[in-house]
Amino acid sequence: MTVGLALAGAPFPYRANSLNLFRLILAAMVLFAHSFYIVGEGEGPKIQGENLGGWAVAGFFVLSGFLITRSRLRTAPGEYLLHRIARIFPGFLVCLIVTSFVFAPIAALIEHGTLAGFMSTPITPLQYVWSNLTLYIDSYTIGTTLESVPYPGVWNGSLWTLFYEFLCYMLVWLLGGIALFRRNGWMAGAVFVLSLFVWIGASLAERWGLDASFLLFAKLAPFFLGGALVFFIVERSGINAIVAVFSLTIAVVLIVAVPRWGGQASAPFLAYGLLWLSSVVPQPRWVARNDVSYGFYIYAWPMQQIAVLLGAAALGLPVYILIAAVMTFVLAWLSWVVVEHRAMEWARPRAGRLRPTPVGP
Repeated sequence: MTVGLALAGAPFPYRANSLNLFRLILAAMVLFAHSFYIVGEGEGPKIQGENLGGWAVAGFFVLSGFLITRSRLRTAPGEYLLHRIARIFPGFLVCLIVTSFVFAPIAALIEHGTLAGFMSTPITPLQYVWSNLTLYIDSYTIGTTLESVPYPGVWNGSLWTLFYEFLCYMLVWLLGGIALFRRNGWMAGAVFVLSLFVWIGASLAERWGLDASFLLFAKLAPFFLGGALVFFIVERSGINAIVAVFSLTIAVVLIVAVPRWGGQASAPFLAYGLLWLSSVVPQPRWVARNDVSYGFYIYAWPMQQIAVLLGAAALGLPVYILIAAVMTFVLAWLSWVVVEHRAMEWARPRAGRLRPTPVGP
């Protein structure tokens, strides 16, 4: 009893944390990691065969699992779905359209000096938008654009994770309809453990005819469900600094020392540690009011490709990364102000409009 009381912590400060800042840092890590691919400098730093961008996505998923589970348990099923659609789809669809009809024409003019055949050469701009509407990225190319860059043809190599995040949203939506899940964190723990075993035994999926799409979901779901489990722990016991430091230590050990599934096993510990950090590390007021991390994530890759076409890569990798980051930040801010925030304002009741639930990749 004494130990339990000693390990109990303060309630998580839902309205006074730095999660916006942490997600922006994670999005910047993705940009950094992808820069090596995009300029043709290899794969960049790795941990257990996964580049830093992959680990940043894991961080996004554990935080998203925590926040989305809270959203599901505080809202009606239909309201939850509306919020999730409003948060992820408008910004995504605008990104597809802007990529097709702004970025791609600019690339065509830089590379070919003309827009002749731009609208009719497969994959056409309209087909790029249409084939990717469902979040499942089926087309990466637009016509003959991006033929001259080190990573040719790919207009956005980051968007693929959004499909799997939305699948996790749907999984939590279903789980949230089960009374046992809503009342008891033990079921959340059992679901997390089950997802971990599914990933550990993922080689069986290939024998049973399941494709790479299932394997990607099996890879990412434990991170999300680890965050969901931590929601129940934090709601019951709060955040404790000693437990958080211990959790971060365990997470690092699992990630570094255990090949293939150590990262997934670390998910609850990683979630708890990141949440504690977000409760003690301050963030600028501007970042607190403007959640630009989602826009930064979805616009980083196309901005990086445009920066290559404009010759920024020739200035060296550090300068290139800085230029691409500034370009991306401008688009991210516009996406937040013009699209994302307005969509959430429309979807949420007036009483809940101050702090939209964030989204990760």
